[in-house]
This record gives sequence, C-alpha cells and structure tokens, in this order.
Amino acid sequence: MSNSSSSSISTSHSRGSKRYTHSSYDDKDGHYRVVPNTEFTNRYIIKELLGQGTFGKVIRAYDKETKRECAIKIIRAIKKYRDASQIEIRVLKTIKDRDPNNLKNCIHLIDCFDYRRHICMVFELLDQSVFDFLKENEFHPFPIKHIQHFAYQLLISVEFIHSLKLIHTDLKPENIMIVNNKSVVVSSSDDKSKKKKKIKELCSTEIQLIDFGSATFEDEYHSSIVSTRHYRAPEIILNLGWSYPCDIWSIGCILIEFFTGTALFQTHDNLEHLAMMEKILGPIPDNLRVRNDFTKDIFLANGDLNYPNENTTADSKKYVKSIKPLNKIIPPTNKFNKLFLDLVEKLLTYNPKKRITAHEAKQHEFFKYNPDNENTN
Repeated sequence: MSNSSSSSISTSHSRGSKRYTHSSYDDKDGHYRVVPNTEFTNRYIIKELLGQGTFGKVIRAYDKETKRECAIKIIRAIKKYRDASQIEIRVLKTIKDRDPNNLKNCIHLIDCFDYRRHICMVFELLDQSVFDFLKENEFHPFPIKHIQHFAYQLLISVEFIHSLKLIHTDLKPENIMIVNNKSVVVSSSDDKSKKKKKIKELCSTEIQLIDFGSATFEDEYHSSIVSTRHYRAPEIILNLGWSYPCDIWSIGCILIEFFTGTALFQTHDNLEHLAMMEKILGPIPDNLRVRNDFTKDIFLANGDLNYPNENTTADSKKYVKSIKPLNKIIPPTNKFNKLFLDLVEKLLTYNPKKRITAHEAKQHEFFKYNPDNENTN
C-alpha cells in the first residue's frame, strides 16, 4: 500500500461528499479507532496512541520490515482533512528532497499511504516535545547553553524552510521535538521551604522541527488567521497580511518561554494580547495602527489601543497591569542576558518588514558568546 509520492494518494472517491460513510474502524468523527497490538496494514503493529488533534491521531507503531518503532500520523476520513494532508505531504517531500541528509533539523517523511480511507504518514519516532519536557520539569527554565543551542538549531530549520518559499506558521514548543530526552537530575533548593525540587537537565539538546500541517507556500493561498494564539504575530492579529516574518515572531516568543519556563503571551483575546505587547515591547508603531472595518474595535479614532474599555474585566486589567517590560523579563545584568535581550528584541520587532530574518539572526553575537565565561544560571 506504500506510495512514493503524494500524487499517488487518491482523493477522487471523496468528491461530492464532505464526509465518508464511516467504517467500523472509525468513530463518529472520522477518527481511526486505535486498538493497541493490532495490525495496521501488513507492515505495522499499533503500540499506543501518542496524541490526537483536529487533523486525526498520531500513534506509536512497530515496523515489521525495519524491526524498529515509528510514529504514524493517521488523518481523519473527512475530505477537508484528506485534502489538507496532500499539501502537508507535498511540503514534507519538498523538505526531504532538498535536505536528504537531514542537516536542517526538520522531520522527514519516511512513507505515506492510504489505508481504510485514512491518509497515513510515517515518521521517525522522536522522544518528546520541548513543551512536554518543560511540563514534566515543573516549567523550570532551560540552562542558558541549552537555550543557545535550541535557538541556533531552530533558526537553521526556519532559514531552510524559508529558502524553500515555505512558512511554517505554527512554531511552538509542542512542535519542537527532543531527539533524545535522556536527562540527569540536578537538585534546586527552594528558599521558601526545606524541600529540594528535583530538576532534570537534558544530556543532549538536539531537536527536530515537526508538524508541517499548517505550512504554507509563499505564493499560495494564505488563510487570514494562522499560528497558535500565544505565538501569533501582531500583523496576523491586525489582519495586515503575513509572510515569513510571522515565524520569526514565534521564535522570539519561544525563546523567552525557554528562558522563563512559561509562555510570554498567555491570553485568548485580541485586545488583551495587543495590550500585553504594548506593556512588554512599548507602543505599537503608527504604521501598524491601520483603522478599518476589521480594526475599528481595536483602535480608537485617535489611534490609541481600545484597551481597557467598558467590556474589559477587572481580572484582565489586573493581569495586563502586572506584565513586565522585556528588559525586566530578561534583565541585562550580564553579557549573556544583554546579548539574548538584543536578539529577542530583534525577533519581536513589531514591523514585519523590519523584523530580523532567520539568516540574519544566525549571525547575531549571541551565538558567538560562550556562557561558560560567567555564572548566570
């Protein structure tokens, strides 16, 4: 059943209907029913469910041919998700064709096939997402050397996909996988109690970028809203159009999360999100304050952000008021922090036209500095 190209995966039988008549292998929403220790084609044996999203499910499976475990993404048996997966397969094939030796830290598609009306993609089984490691580690920040290496690898990946005229659009810690999550325990004493928290530290910081399900070719259709909320660039929120720089903004948010242990923009509301940006980064520049039908509730007639307003909750006002500026989040108290702050400021530049590129960011002094020269951790 294996196919070497996405074009050989047919969707013709799905025309004229939004949803298939689901077989006994599916649930009512078109998700494949995952049953551990059952065959999945003649080649694979399902071991366990790893995760589930709107697109479908990801399983851990045993490959009888290679005698190794792998991850299989099983797309829902619904036309729009099948159609979207064709784009993802084309993106993944482009990545693999242009980087056959996987030097750019992007996940490689091993195989793809159509099974019981589900498009399936086979990948190397990686250990754990950076987010899951953070969560398991009680959201303890990463050591500075780890942040430096994560950042450089991420920029290598993003510079590469941008060179392919691709925009990832969904960069976040959940989509950055740790290749080997072996760790050592380092104790960190808590001043407020006599207890010592056991903090884990990774032995290897090698990562792979995953989930190209939302990736978009620059010259193809752009949906108006992309990116997971916490990592969404201002130009997307303001409906000003987006391109490669939206990925760069996401990287800036991710790096601060590595440094503090928690997401920078923890909100689900456009106005609150923009108000937080102004607290952290200063006023939104005039050239982004475009007042139109879309932004009439965001900006007042004088161009000021319409926050707080009569609908703003007391909790929201209190929360935004508590937000610190960037130089308090990353206090420039030593050489490492000064360089890191400067890099993040360039990644989080409001104007996408002035935002640093991945190629430029790779050349930043931050990556030439050896943090072993000072005790900053």
